Amino acid sequence: MAKILIVEDDRSTTGLLQTLFEIEGYQTALCPDPDRVLTVAREVAPDLILMDYHLAKQESLPLLRALKADADLKAIPVLMVSGLDHSIECERAGASGFILKPFRPAELLAEVKRLLN
Repeated sequence: MAKILIVEDDRSTTGLLQTLFEIEGYQTALCPDPDRVLTVAREVAPDLILMDYHLAKQESLPLLRALKADADLKAIPVLMVSGLDHSIECERAGASGFILKPFRPAELLAEVKRLLN
């Protein structure tokens, strides 16, 4: 069973994502605090990280770059999500994929499956 780390600071969004993934048979871990993402990712060893572009009123691109620069974490695919199209910036920073909000659950799940295969 694949493990997904959800990096999102909005509780309602986190709850919806967690429910969606668990219904589909994925294990989930949550990290609403951008300062703890690297630590939590090391502890959880996820198969995929789903990360919001805006965390705590700041861009998460520096965090994405830090994940990709870490020897233990760089192989983990990171799927970025945002309400604005930041796909090019995310790709350049090392994201494996990008989904524009609002998204349909089927669209998100298809992208997650693609990245896990």
